[in-house]
Amino acid sequence: MASDLEKRAKEAFFEDEFERALDLYSQALELDPKNADLYADRAQAYIKLQNFTEAVADANRAIELDPLLSKAYLRKGTACMRLEEYQTAKAALEAGSSLAPGDSRFTRLNKKCDELMAEETHNLPEKAIHEAPPSAITPSEDVGPTHDTSYQSAVFELSKQKYRHDFYNSPTELVLNIYARRILAEYVTVDFGEQILSVSINIPGEEAYHFQPRLFGKVCLNLGYCIVCP
Repeated sequence: MASDLEKRAKEAFFEDEFERALDLYSQALELDPKNADLYADRAQAYIKLQNFTEAVADANRAIELDPLLSKAYLRKGTACMRLEEYQTAKAALEAGSSLAPGDSRFTRLNKKCDELMAEETHNLPEKAIHEAPPSAITPSEDVGPTHDTSYQSAVFELSKQKYRHDFYNSPTELVLNIYARRILAEYVTVDFGEQILSVSINIPGEEAYHFQPRLFGKVCLNLGYCIVCP
């Protein structure tokens, strides 16, 4: 039964056996695919395994199934911050905080997210590659939110990498901004299809940069993009 698998998954999670917990949650979801709590719990297992993209997907699915599940927004906000998707994280944390105003975890993460966004704005690079492809997206069947029973706040540090990004994906819109320093448009390649978006920066003599986010649904092929190099 799904409830038995869920119990075993929680036990594995508390014993720091995150791979095993993930497998058990997945088995439980095969038996009970409409259970928002299971998606939320599995999302936290993904976070522990540093698979943040899958964590966001499960968090989104949990929110879709139960829009009042505050922990799902907490997991989504946590994973998005680790992906440096601060705008998306902020929106999720604010939504979750409104559902659980007494939960101090939202307060802490909201504050940290504000700090990261402020620092990112302060360090805005001279050259920006702006990927803004408004698109019609069909919600994916396997996208969902997050829930977890033993949350531990994480400390997030800004990456000092040359390239940074801000990614937003909703059921009706997809926006990707990539910020880089001193990059010419000729070094940038953007590829996209119904379920793929890939950005590559290849500068002679330097290690190539690639960013390919997981999309939450099919993208309309009328998708457009622009590269801005101020």
